[in-house]
Amino acid sequence: METKTAFAPLLTLNQGTTDIDFYKNAFGATENFRILNDDGSIHVAELVIDDAVFHLHEMMPQHTHKVSPDANKGTTVVIGLFVADVKAVFDQAIAAGATIISPVIDYEYGYRQGELQDPFGHRWTIQCRI
Repeated sequence: METKTAFAPLLTLNQGTTDIDFYKNAFGATENFRILNDDGSIHVAELVIDDAVFHLHEMMPQHTHKVSPDANKGTTVVIGLFVADVKAVFDQAIAAGATIISPVIDYEYGYRQGELQDPFGHRWTIQCRI
C-alpha cells in the first residue's frame, strides 16, 4: 500500500457523545470504524471525506492533551476543507446543524470560502481556489 503525506485532524468531543451523524449529513463523510465505550458512547471513530481522513475522540479525564472546544472556551484550530462546490457543501452543513460564522464569498486572494461551526464546537472553512 502506497503511503502519501496527509493531515488527519483529531477532533475531541465532549464525553457521552453517541451521535456523530452530523459529519455524514454535512460533508458526506463515511465511517471507517468506531469503538464504543461500555455505555454506548463513542470512544473513537475514524471518518473520511473523499480522501481526507479525520478522527473523533471522546474527551476523557486521563487524556489531558485532548480538550473539546467547550472545555477550551472555543477551538484553537479551524479545519480547512477543500471541495469542488463550496456553496453546496456549506449549505448542506448548515442544513445538518452547523452555525454560520461567515458566509461564502470570493476573496481577492483567489479563494471562495465560508466558515461554520459544527454542533460540537469545531470550526470549518469550506473552500476552493477560484
